[in-house]
Formats: sequence, C-alpha cells, structure tokens
Amino acid sequence: MEIKLTQKTSNKPWYALAGFVVVAMVISLSLTASNDVSVNADDVTLLKVEQGSVDLYSQAFGELFSAQERLLTSQASGKVSAIYLRPGAQVEPDTVILSLANPELNQLYLSALGNYNAQKAQLESFELEQENERLDYQSRIAEIEAALERAQLDLSVNKQLAERGVSARLDIMRAELSVKQEAKKLEFEQQKYQHFLKVQAFQFKQRQIELEQQDQQVALLNQQLEDMEVKAGIFGTLQSLDVEIGETLPQGAALGRVGSVDTLLARLRIPQHQADQIAIGASVELTTRKGQIAGEVNRIESVVNNGVVLAEIRLTSELPSDARPLAPVTGQIFIRTQNDALYVNQSAGLRPLSQLERFVVTDGSNQAAKQQIQLGDLTKGKLLIQSGLQKGDQFISQMHDEWTAHNTINIEQQG
Repeated sequence: MEIKLTQKTSNKPWYALAGFVVVAMVISLSLTASNDVSVNADDVTLLKVEQGSVDLYSQAFGELFSAQERLLTSQASGKVSAIYLRPGAQVEPDTVILSLANPELNQLYLSALGNYNAQKAQLESFELEQENERLDYQSRIAEIEAALERAQLDLSVNKQLAERGVSARLDIMRAELSVKQEAKKLEFEQQKYQHFLKVQAFQFKQRQIELEQQDQQVALLNQQLEDMEVKAGIFGTLQSLDVEIGETLPQGAALGRVGSVDTLLARLRIPQHQADQIAIGASVELTTRKGQIAGEVNRIESVVNNGVVLAEIRLTSELPSDARPLAPVTGQIFIRTQNDALYVNQSAGLRPLSQLERFVVTDGSNQAAKQQIQLGDLTKGKLLIQSGLQKGDQFISQMHDEWTAHNTINIEQQG
C-alpha cells in the first residue's frame, strides 16, 4: 500500500515578522514620545509680542547732494593752458578754475571790433548827411513860403488899387493865380519833406540795427574771450574736473562740476512697496556718521528702478560737521501711525516681510509649539507681526536644524 505525504506550508514566520514590525513601531513611537527636545531657557532668546500705537517709518539709504550745481563748459573751442584748482577746492563765484587759449578767437574779436568802429563812424557821417539834406529841404520850403508871401502882398496891393480905380481886373487875377501856385508849391514841398523824413528815419534805423548787431557780435566774442578764464560761478566746492592741461576742446565740452556746500539736499532710495504710502511733506530723520538732520519729503520720482524709487529730501535743520555732497545718510521717513499694532523688537534672523516657522510659547507654559508667523515691515527697530501671533505670546527667535522634525519643544527653567 502506497502512502503519499503532503507538505504543509506554515504561516508562523509571517506572523512573527508582522509582530516584530508592530513592536518596532510601538518602541519607536514610545521613544519619540519620550525623547521630546528640551532646551534650557537660558540658551534661547524669547521675544514677547507687544501691542500698541506704532509710528511707521520707511527706512531708506542714500546720500547728500548739492542743491545748487553748475556744469562748467567751454564757451568756445580752445586748448587747456592752465589748471589752477583740483576737485575738493573751495570756490567763490569769481574763482578762476582753469584757463583756455584760442588765438583765432582773439583775432576774430579784434576784427569784429574794427568793423564796429567803422560802422559807428559811417552812421555818424550818415546822420550828418541826413541833417544837410533836411536843411536843404527846409531852405526850399522857406523860399516857397517867401514867394507865397510876396504873391499875397501883390494881390493885396492890387485889390487896394482896384478900389481906387488904378489897378485893372486882369492884374488882380494874375496876383490871385500867383498866390494859388505858390500855395500849391508849398503844400507839395512840405509833403515831400515829410516823406523824406520817413525815408531818412528808416535808413537811419536800418543802419542802427546793423551797428547793434555788430555790437552784439563784439560783445559775444568779448564774453567768449572772458570765458576763456573758466570761473566757478557759485559758492561751493569743485566736485569734479574732467580735463587735463594741454587738451584741445570743442565748444560746449564739459570741463567739470561745481556744487554748493552750505545748501544741500538728500536723495533717498525708498522701497517700491512703501513709495505710494509716503506723502509729500512727510517728516524725515536723517543720520550721518556724526549727527542727525531733520528734513521733509520734497519730491518723489515716479520711475521705479531695481525695486526702489528716488525721493528728494529738503533739509530743515542745521547740518553736522560731516555733511557734504555725496556723504552717505540713512533716512527714516514717516508714513503713518498704526494703532493696536502687534510687534516685537528686531532680532537677528528675522527678516521683514517674510513668512517663517518658530516655536511659540502661550499662556506661560513651558512647552513651545511650532507655528507659522507672517512678519511685516521693520520700523525703528520694531518688527510688525501680520499674523500667527497674539499679544503676550513669546517665541524663540532662532530656529535650529535639529528642531525641524519636532512640533513641540520643552523649555526647562533652571533652579
């Protein structure tokens, strides 16, 4: 008789493996629960959330610059023959900074001056000729007036003789005709004289205009010659000098720049997201290395460049000793007062307008729970809280890498 044996498969290994996994998980969870991170209170910095009225300021960086600036340019072509001052020198309006040389310009001036003197002499001669011609006209008019008076006298005599029966009617008619002729001559000559005076006035005015034009040309060339001595033009400092001795320059070439020292403005670069909140006339506190300056917003540009907007600040207080053009300044520009604002004092690792995770302590407990915090703007050392915290909450300012896997940590108090 044949007996067949059938081998049975046992499930015990699988049960054992599953049990081992369950036990491992339980042990892991128990270890995790029992190994919560604990930190000493003296080893962490707790920031407490305050609430109250906060003056919001926009912090901006920039520099001082001259309220009055003058670009030095060559008024005529020439060669730099001498340089008397270098950048940084104190200047007054009549201070000569450099000299240009142009022999051709000097020759043009002398030629124009000669032409002017010649035209002036010609105008004086023309005026004398006009005076002679006027006298000639006046002489002819006087002769005609005398002839008219004689004709009127003859007519009067003939009429008296006619009353006595001595003079004939024909003589009276001849005398009357002579009076009319002389009167016509006088009227015509006077009209010619008036027309002649207008023509003379026009000719004289034309020559006078030509003389004035020549005078202006002489004055222009003379001014260009004087401008060969390049002067500062204002009180201040020579900020830059863009030429060297011996350099030949065309007309209109930039030579340098002069800026005022006592009259300054500030230029600040405002973050774009705050520019629309700042009003013209807003108060500004500027800080230099050696002091502070009060000011107010004078102008805000509309162009955004690299995320910032330029604002011009008018200074309203005395300047510290280090105030000068291009000196760096830090500005606090007043925006508005925010009531019931939540804030903490600024601390390292907290970046304005950012979202971060921090461990927060509430209700005076010794356990801190991880929370998402939304930070706002920074204003004079106060960092605004937009969301995630309430008044009285405390949170750990620094977040260590080994804490990221935990949702809570214990804060142990010593003693």
